[in-house]
Amino acid sequence: MYSPKSLKAEEFISNEEILASLDYAEKNKSNIELINSILDKANEMKGLSHREALVLLACDIDEKNEEIYKLANDIKQKYYGNRIVTFAPLYLSNYCVNGCVYCPYHYKNKHIPRKKMTQEEIEKEVIALQDLGHKRLALETGEDPVNNPIEYILESIKTIYNIKHKNGAIRRVNVNIAATTVENYKKLHDAGIGTYILFQETYNKESYEQLHPTGPKHNYDYHTEAMDRAMQGGIDDVGLGVLFGLENYKYEFTGLLMHAEHLEAVYGVGPHTISVPRIRPADDIDPNSFINAIDDNIFTKIVACIRIAVPYTGMIVSTRESQETREKVLKLGVSQISGGSKTSVGGYANPSEEAEESAQFDVTDRRSLDDVMNWLMELGYVPSFCTACYRAGRVGADFMKICKKQQIHNFCHPNAILTLKEYLEDYASEKTKKTGEKLIQTEVENIENPTIKEKTKEYLKEIENGKRDFKF
Repeated sequence: MYSPKSLKAEEFISNEEILASLDYAEKNKSNIELINSILDKANEMKGLSHREALVLLACDIDEKNEEIYKLANDIKQKYYGNRIVTFAPLYLSNYCVNGCVYCPYHYKNKHIPRKKMTQEEIEKEVIALQDLGHKRLALETGEDPVNNPIEYILESIKTIYNIKHKNGAIRRVNVNIAATTVENYKKLHDAGIGTYILFQETYNKESYEQLHPTGPKHNYDYHTEAMDRAMQGGIDDVGLGVLFGLENYKYEFTGLLMHAEHLEAVYGVGPHTISVPRIRPADDIDPNSFINAIDDNIFTKIVACIRIAVPYTGMIVSTRESQETREKVLKLGVSQISGGSKTSVGGYANPSEEAEESAQFDVTDRRSLDDVMNWLMELGYVPSFCTACYRAGRVGADFMKICKKQQIHNFCHPNAILTLKEYLEDYASEKTKKTGEKLIQTEVENIENPTIKEKTKEYLKEIENGKRDFKF
């Protein structure tokens, strides 16, 4: 039986409810009266149910699809404005005991170089990332209780937070590791992590078990219920995602929104972020062998419909996607992107062909962080390295209250400007600095609150004089 408040995976992600929703959407994809009523509700910018959002995703009326894209852009601007949070993944280890058929880290892959960084190697990687200008990281490891135990993750987090190099410092460490226990989530919370991220890969249980034939990840219920244990362990912010291409995209879209509804129903806090990765080529992985791969048109509509359905969530698109695709989805709901990314273990400090051989997937957008920053600003976006909410305790329910009231601009926009100024002073090329200074002048004048505007100007001068880490 479908029950959003249930703590059982197969009840809050009900296969019967998903199939019924798919049938409903297919029957109503041309129902202009229903679609108009859903769009009217969506224009209130308070979100949609999974079934309503699925009707919009299935909609085959060109005129209405244009309305959907415009609305997604409007909601993005209303909630998040033109600021784009930037981050980088940091791969600690690619040892893994699972048999996931879509990932080159699977244990049967004997020719991929296996690597686990020491704390000294992690320090070098972090310094290399700091020298690029990064302030927030997403930690990644394979699942291996011997090589990657929780103690190793905790030690690595401590190492990362303790590294101060020139004006560099990692101010937020998000963590993307395998599903674990409430006790271990408490340890991660106490270590000061930001968001705990875990991709479901697929919400279809039958497909899930086939795609994960061996290893601890084979357990669908344990994996799907991980966010509940994370919340119970005190982690305020969690990030959802599926790997589009493994299963029918409409099925995955529906399951993803049902998971968000479940977290809202039980904890009063939906996902802090939603990621939308697509399957990509990797060491021994051919995406063409997966019949559910989606094209760019479907991908962009998925992004737009998620933004409409879950207006408060941060949306992430990584360097899996091309510059062209990323530019499209920035307009439709994406609020966070990675830049200058390496998906190999040790790839920042010692980039080499050998390091690339340990990559989890092929990066499509290979531009440097500086190039990405300049590109964003030329498009009119404000790249942000801000971590103020996390360090001020505006997380979980507190952050969501601000976001849902569309008050994020009062904190995040000026903070984005300040962190951008730090980047321009410490790391940017002359071309990027010139672009950024011009953008900052414009953005400061756009701050509506006169007190915050004057304080921002004061802080900007302090940054020019060598001071760092101002925040509202």
